[in-house]
Amino acid sequence: MATDNLGLVYYGKDDIRLESRPVPKPGDEDVLIRVSHVGICGSDISYVKRGVLGDLRPDKPIILGHESSGTVVQCGKNVKHLKEGDRVAIEPGFRCYECKFCYDGRYHLCTKGSFHQSGEDGSMSRLHVQRASFCYKIPDNMSLQEGAFMEPLSVALWVCKKAQITIDSTVLITGAGTIGLGSLLVTKLMGASKICVTDISKTRLEMAKKLGADVTVHVDTPDVDVLATKVREALGRLPDITLECSGTEPGICLAIKATENGGKLVLGGLSGPEVKIPLSYAAIREVDLIGVFRYPNCYNTAIDLVASGRLDVKPLITHTFKLEDALKAFDAACSRSDGVIKVQVQCNGY
Repeated sequence: MATDNLGLVYYGKDDIRLESRPVPKPGDEDVLIRVSHVGICGSDISYVKRGVLGDLRPDKPIILGHESSGTVVQCGKNVKHLKEGDRVAIEPGFRCYECKFCYDGRYHLCTKGSFHQSGEDGSMSRLHVQRASFCYKIPDNMSLQEGAFMEPLSVALWVCKKAQITIDSTVLITGAGTIGLGSLLVTKLMGASKICVTDISKTRLEMAKKLGADVTVHVDTPDVDVLATKVREALGRLPDITLECSGTEPGICLAIKATENGGKLVLGGLSGPEVKIPLSYAAIREVDLIGVFRYPNCYNTAIDLVASGRLDVKPLITHTFKLEDALKAFDAACSRSDGVIKVQVQCNGY
């Protein structure tokens, strides 16, 4: 086995470096994974471009990456459900199994657990150690590229579950990035009657149409009242449910203004720690604002949906770079140029 571990390490704003680290050693409950693919997330970009992620600011250099897949190369002595050679999708983080949130099945809210990149190393490296209970075998008909997409797809699943979409739902999705387009796929699968997607990129809106959006609205003005009117005209009414997937202040403002009285607004995009929004406009019309943080118990569902062919995420994986070119991968992801949706880094040559 290799004696060093090449990875992409975050040191601070605009400072990421490829460097070798010692090979991590798995504990009794862990597995050592030869990482295959890792997606670049908006949270990675936030660290690199802003130096923070919401209120999080790492106090030491950390390996980036949390949307990942790979092959098990070593198991801790207590691991029973995995073996060497198993291909897995990796859910980032771990839980304490002791607090009320873990007991209630809401382990994503565990205050004693951890999440990759919130202070611990992520997985954009040759080798990575992960708690075995957070690794999910993927079937032979799924690629490791698709396996790495199970993390953002799990976010989209949880967004849509929280929204409680049904066959008579009219849905607005603000933001046609990875989470927005993933939510579009799930929303259609859940049977929404009509879906509108908004974005600043015409290319991404074209992708949304290909993936099944009924109508789209190009965000070509900062005036959210004008945009809300365009949404109403496109859908023929205001939506019952809005999935805010841009994580931007204008996107949240539009989502509030464009949601029907008594409707739901699910905050699927991660915004900055403070944003200015028309909160009273939501309150007086009883628009429910619903927070989303990651996902609990969604990975197996995500894998089943992709493996069965009911969801096709391959069109969303638009660019792949080798680990040695990870800096170029970040340049592509940060550029948000037309045609870029999900950028993945291939950490080993397979």
